[in-house]
Amino acid sequence: MPDHPLLLDSITDADAQAQGRVVICGSHGGMYPGAIASRAGVRAVLFNDAGIGLDRAGVAGVLALANVGVAAAALDCQSCHIGSASDAAEHGRISAVNSVAQAVGLECGMSARDAASLLQNAPDPHGTLPPVPEARQTGSLGGNVIHCLDSASLVCPDDIAAIVVTGSHGALIGGDPARAIKAHARVAVFNDAGFGKDSIGISRLPALDLLQIAAVTVSCQSARIGDALSALESGVISCTNRTSQGLGAVQNGQLKDWLAGL
Repeated sequence: MPDHPLLLDSITDADAQAQGRVVICGSHGGMYPGAIASRAGVRAVLFNDAGIGLDRAGVAGVLALANVGVAAAALDCQSCHIGSASDAAEHGRISAVNSVAQAVGLECGMSARDAASLLQNAPDPHGTLPPVPEARQTGSLGGNVIHCLDSASLVCPDDIAAIVVTGSHGALIGGDPARAIKAHARVAVFNDAGFGKDSIGISRLPALDLLQIAAVTVSCQSARIGDALSALESGVISCTNRTSQGLGAVQNGQLKDWLAGL
C-alpha cells in the first residue's frame, strides 16, 4: 500500500487506484462527492469545505462518511484552491473533521500534509454510502426547460444549447479551461464555493465567456453546494460573466427570476 496520498483534482476522477488509499481531492465535501469517494473504496479523504455554506452542505459528505467508517476531513477554502489537489496538499488547512478522522489525531488548523500522514493509520471502512438519488433532473421555469445536475460531471451531449444548473463549484478543475464544462450549454450555473483563495470558486466564468456561454455563480450561503434544485429554488447570483450580463444577469439577483425571464 503506498504511504503517500493519491491526489485527485476531482473525486469523480477516482478509479481502481483509489481503493484503500488516502486521497486528497479538490472536490467540495458535500454528499455527492462523499458518496463517490465511498463507492471508490477510499480509506480516508480530504475535501475542500467550499465555504461550508447553507446548511453546512460543503462538509455534509465529510460528516456522513463517518457512518461507514471512512476517515474524512475538509480543508478551509481560504487556505487552498478548490479543484486543485496539489494546492490542497501544499497549502490546505483543516477546517472540519469527522469522528473517524478525529480518532486518528486530526484536528482543525492542521496542515493537509500532516493530516494525510495521520490518515495512513485510519481503519478500513465497514460500509458504503448509498448513491445520492436524483442527481440529474429536468424541469421548467417561465417556459424554459432547465437541466438540473447535482454535479457538473453529469453534463452530457443532451445539454448542448440547454440551460444547465449545477450544484458544482465554479472553479476550473486543475486550473484547466478545457474542463470548464463538458458540453456547449447556452447557460451554466455553478456554486461560488465561498469564492475561496484567489477567488478560485468563480474561475470557470471567464473561461466560459470565451465559448460565449452565459455563466453565473450563486452564493454558497444562498444554496446548498451539490444540490442543483437548491440553486434553482433559492440561489442568489454572486458573480456573472460578460455573456450572462448581456442576457440580463445581475449580481444579487435571484437566479430563478433571471432564468424565468430568458
